[in-house]
Amino acid sequence: MKPLSRWYELCKPGIAGYVMITVGVAAYVASRGQVNLALAIHAMLGTAVGTAGSLALNQYAEREPDAIMLRTRDRPIPSGRIEPGQARWFGNALVLFGLMYLAIFVGWLPTLLSAVSASAYHWVYRPLKSRSALATLAGAVPGAMPALIGSTAATGRVEAAGLALFAIAYLWQLPHVLGLAWMLREDYARVGFRLIPQRDDAGKLVGWLIVLAIGLLVPVSLLPTALGYTGRWYLAGALVASVTFLWVGVRAVRPLTDDSARRVFLASLLFHPVLLCLMLADTIRI
Repeated sequence: MKPLSRWYELCKPGIAGYVMITVGVAAYVASRGQVNLALAIHAMLGTAVGTAGSLALNQYAEREPDAIMLRTRDRPIPSGRIEPGQARWFGNALVLFGLMYLAIFVGWLPTLLSAVSASAYHWVYRPLKSRSALATLAGAVPGAMPALIGSTAATGRVEAAGLALFAIAYLWQLPHVLGLAWMLREDYARVGFRLIPQRDDAGKLVGWLIVLAIGLLVPVSLLPTALGYTGRWYLAGALVASVTFLWVGVRAVRPLTDDSARRVFLASLLFHPVLLCLMLADTIRI
């Protein structure tokens, strides 16, 4: 593997790229289609760089469990392609650069939210992973923060649109993580990660938590139209997407298996991007 590619892999570009897209869509919706393009690009780039740094630091912090789990043992640090100390400095540099970039080109509020997101990820979510299934609830906060970062970049304040997009992203992550954690429960058990409730061998509680989260997501996904930021096409598309997602979740709990959990996970991979596309296509411009 070429030297640069291992650093690229350490940044988890797929996740960082999706965060960047979420920031851009949130800025567009919150501004009602009137976002300053340069400002949106700066917000997307700064957040993506900071996110890449956080993801690199997470791999540094979890290098020992990563070396044990089958899913992660080929990552750059446990595979020996990057030294832990190098990854730590690289991650810290990216986080600092991302925050400085946001502060200079975007504004203090998106910078503050980005800092809060990184702090919650490393000092709340990560320590909780080995202690309680509440880690899943905590981890969804930094995961949803790009929606607020993008909206505040466009408007300069926390508004209803940003909060609605945050709520959608938060609830969407719960079935996404729960489905994945159920499939990987044996791998996670090797290192003591507790992203799903313990003593739930049949998966009944996990299954109904998935259904509850998606059930809440159905009305919440309609908020952009209820608040006047998107139109009827978004409303119809979001309703179809969320009800379909709920149908997948309900079917998955009877009973919850690796296959049914995988269907929930795959459905989650489609759901949020579909909503973002609908938002872009049907934002009510002023």
